[in-house]
Amino acid sequence: MPVWLEAGLWGLVAGGALVLGALVAWRVRVPQRVVAGVMAFGAGVLLSALAFELVAPAEEQGGLGPTVAGFLGGAVAYVAANEWLARRGARHRKRSGGHQPSEQEAAGSGAAIAVGALLDGVPESVVLGLSLLGGEGVGLGVLVAVFLSNVPEGLSSAAGMKRAGRGARYVFGVWGAIAAVSGLAAALGAAALGGASPTTVAVITAVAAGAILAMVADTMIPEAFERTHALTGLVTALGFLTAFAVHHLGE
Repeated sequence: MPVWLEAGLWGLVAGGALVLGALVAWRVRVPQRVVAGVMAFGAGVLLSALAFELVAPAEEQGGLGPTVAGFLGGAVAYVAANEWLARRGARHRKRSGGHQPSEQEAAGSGAAIAVGALLDGVPESVVLGLSLLGGEGVGLGVLVAVFLSNVPEGLSSAAGMKRAGRGARYVFGVWGAIAAVSGLAAALGAAALGGASPTTVAVITAVAAGAILAMVADTMIPEAFERTHALTGLVTALGFLTAFAVHHLGE
């Protein structure tokens, strides 16, 4: 199987976790405290993957300078795009409570939320595709981290969409499209960078890592802290340790 096709399939699997989370939120009334706890766990998983699966390997491949530059560039680009979308109604796209505006309250917010969800998911998918370029199969730690974090993301955001009065066609249309784009982004990442230099791969990995960290801080942790408060740190630490254990076992 071509590497790009394998990457696309794994990206689709990871993106499918968003649909799974949305389906749970749509069918079951999950307490907001539980949603927030799962979100905190997912944030910890992603933070661990950033440290051990993305930033450290990027520095080993490309050196400290390119890694730092790429990381900061990714964070700045994400924050700028996120702020632009926030002004159009997508600031609380991952919140499960009554924070998301309805289309009547903020015209165009539905489209902004959909684009914001895409902004959140693409960096994760790209690094998933890049993990296959070493010839040793998909990076298990990255795959587990993205999957485990996508479930609460889809769950929390879909719960918020439902509360804002958005229908099933919109909710599952958004997450189904994001899952498909996740697979495409992973495939394109592997195909476009298959013959790239280690430094180039390192920079792209660092850019994605910076964007993911900014996303965790801007959209996941606020939702987690609002409901779990003092337990947020502990649950996040458990998520971090879980992903670290997966990384260690996969070596």
